[in-house]
Amino acid sequence: MAGAVRERTLRQWLLKGLKRPEGLSSAPHEEETPEHQHSWWQVMCLTGVDYFSTLGYQPGIAALAAGALSPIATLVLVALTLFGALPTYRAVAEQSPHGLGSLSMLERLLPGWRGKLLVLFLLGFVATAFIVTITLSAADATAHILHNPFVPEFLASWQVPVTLVLIAALGGVFLAGFSEAISIAVVLVAVYLLLNVVVVGSAVQHVLTAPEKVAGWQNALSTDYASPLAMVAVALYVMPKLALGLSGFETGVAVMPLVKGDLAERVKGARKLLTTAALIMSVFLITSSFATTVLIPPAEFAEGGSANGRALAYLAHEYLGDWFGTAYDLSTIAILWFAGASALAGLLNIVPRYLPRYGMAPDWTRASRPMVLVFTAIAFVITMVFGAEVETQGGAYATGVLALILSAAVAVTLSAWTAGRTRPALFFGFVTLVFAYATVANIIERPDGLVIALLFVLAIVVVSLVSRATRSTELRVTRISLDDEARRYINEAAELYLIANEPHGRDAKEYVDKAREAWELHRLRTGEGLLFLEVTVPDASEFAGELRVTGEERHGFRILRMHSTTIANSIAALLLHLRDQTGKTPHVYFHWAAEGNPIGALLRYLVFGGGDIPPLTREVLRQAEPDPDRRPIVHVG
Repeated sequence: MAGAVRERTLRQWLLKGLKRPEGLSSAPHEEETPEHQHSWWQVMCLTGVDYFSTLGYQPGIAALAAGALSPIATLVLVALTLFGALPTYRAVAEQSPHGLGSLSMLERLLPGWRGKLLVLFLLGFVATAFIVTITLSAADATAHILHNPFVPEFLASWQVPVTLVLIAALGGVFLAGFSEAISIAVVLVAVYLLLNVVVVGSAVQHVLTAPEKVAGWQNALSTDYASPLAMVAVALYVMPKLALGLSGFETGVAVMPLVKGDLAERVKGARKLLTTAALIMSVFLITSSFATTVLIPPAEFAEGGSANGRALAYLAHEYLGDWFGTAYDLSTIAILWFAGASALAGLLNIVPRYLPRYGMAPDWTRASRPMVLVFTAIAFVITMVFGAEVETQGGAYATGVLALILSAAVAVTLSAWTAGRTRPALFFGFVTLVFAYATVANIIERPDGLVIALLFVLAIVVVSLVSRATRSTELRVTRISLDDEARRYINEAAELYLIANEPHGRDAKEYVDKAREAWELHRLRTGEGLLFLEVTVPDASEFAGELRVTGEERHGFRILRMHSTTIANSIAALLLHLRDQTGKTPHVYFHWAAEGNPIGALLRYLVFGGGDIPPLTREVLRQAEPDPDRRPIVHVG
């Protein structure tokens, strides 16, 4: 007894705050305005904890990838940021003011199962980007902790345990109840950027006063590369490895609903947010890459080096002292840890936003706490597989980031093309090709990112299909409305006898034959107030939605017509609705379907919304109404 009580209490705690799925509304692409909205610059700080925190490891990764060429490769990355990613996401912001991002654009452009399967595929890359954001940020925060001169040396080998503790702490915060924390983000970003201004400014000053170091860097370039053209070519080649500096754009669109104002002001604020963040980040990327490459010996960037994963922190300790360097470490650790919080919050928003609407997630995925446990466990596995190393996780992170930006570029290109805007379509088409090159090159260079993404894709697809099958006998109707004519037919009927008819030509012969069949199979006369019931399925890929019933008199017969995502579920939902509204027990009459393979019938039901309708309708009714005496009656002849 006590065990059952504890189990029930644990279940209630885990499922507390179970959200209604986004898709169980009549307008799945619209969302309510959040209760608390903020100025665009405050919201920029929320997305900035992810975007700006990459300064903690980006200069070091760039130095490892490009060596002395790091500043030039970073310039290429900045050009791609300002003239590729930024225009793309400004366009996404205009077309997705509710924060659904490029995935919803592709879903609208590719209706039906094509769009949903594409979204499922891309969700694997979304999961890769956000999960690795958590693990990589925690790993880099650990590097800042363990390399601090005040930390005991015996902890230097504790990279994995400390990273796991940070991830567990992050999960613990969300289990306790993570509320919106824009005010915290504003403080963290403001302090972090201010400290970076001091560190980078001091570093640049040392560069200007040490011409021999600049000369040494120039000599290294001239020794390794024969001409400026060769430098640009190699910079383009290594640029995909630096793609971590592009993170944050998808998050910037996702937080759009938090921007104060109506939809037009929201779009305007989001564009300011994206542009300002990109400009700030571009300045820091260029200056930090140049300063770290010139001032830090190459050996320090390698694994085990003091600048590995913490190049700017190395300069802070080197030129501003250990006390200031420790303050910088603490600020970096805080923003990196909070970047993981931003990523986890993004995952908790994305999963209920798409999968439950497709019927492709178990009911408990609408609650935050079970998903926090799932994502935390996955982050543990990723951390242990990669040994909590920052650079080794860069490939997986870059793969996720580049795949998201590529999908956004494709969505914007297709949107412009279908709208007849040729010049923007050509421009974004070129941007798409550039990001396609970067994505493919990154995958070829570091295929581990693709492997992780495909594992996420496989897991999402398998869980989605299993969930869709197990949830297939739910009612799947959120609201039922009858027009005046349909309501009149119901009110005038002495008994509710509904003849299920699959509409074809809808001519007089079809209805006369159906009425004769009702007499031959069920002994029902047309004079008994029979109602024909017709269901058409415009898009079986949708899982649920509103059911609108219209009445129509055709060739002397009264007909109730419905459009639904599935036939059996909508019939069952209508029968229950009529029972509750009239107090009468509805009867529905079917002609038994032709014999066929039951597995084929199940697949037709799952994919096309049809299948073996009579037994499916009865099963939906059985699950929805456990009392047989109150259950509408299904007749099959």
